[in-house]
Amino acid sequence: MGNGAKAAQKRERNAAKGENKGPTSRTKVNEAAKNIVCQTCRQTFLLTTRAPALEEHAQNKHSKTLAECFPGQG
Repeated sequence: MGNGAKAAQKRERNAAKGENKGPTSRTKVNEAAKNIVCQTCRQTFLLTTRAPALEEHAQNKHSKTLAECFPGQG
């Protein structure tokens, strides 16, 4: 048995093991985690976004404070 046959067998075994696996994309998970919403423009941010980034958005996009765009954050 040559190296090519061993590789083919390994691919077949791995394919049989991983048949029920779907795509490994995190897009759906990330969309679900966007639960911080700017009250001015309705742009969504991930739950893990920290206050400095939110404050930067409020200042640069709307010339407002963090509390005006994101009540309850910070």
